[in-house]
Amino acid sequence: MLLISCPNCGPRDETEFHYGGQAHIAYPENPNELRDREWAEYLFYRENTKGTFAERWVHSTGCRQWFNMLRDTVSYDIHSIYAMGQQRPDLQADKPGEFSQTGEFGQEPGLAPGAATTSTGAATTAPTSSEGV
Repeated sequence: MLLISCPNCGPRDETEFHYGGQAHIAYPENPNELRDREWAEYLFYRENTKGTFAERWVHSTGCRQWFNMLRDTVSYDIHSIYAMGQQRPDLQADKPGEFSQTGEFGQEPGLAPGAATTSTGAATTAPTSSEGV
């Protein structure tokens, strides 16, 4: 079970959220001018990334607000949560696999929202699933 940190309500069980698909998919400027194939590609064709993926989520049983999340599709680790309309956080050049935090929610880079670090720099978070992954 994932523990998702809602930017408005704090950490909550994943059963309170609904997945909204791939983030950063722009609506066509002139949808009436699209051919059937182009419209089908907009509606149905999405990336199937193995690794870090930008997703949209809504806190459906809480504040009902939408947000974006960078999540690893293999390990289910949540790298970052950021507001709708903001750009996806970039990878840090010196630390592959970690993200710079550009969102308004104030968590440290590479940590799930609400996570903290110890004096040695180790992350201190609750497991993200019942299997400890």
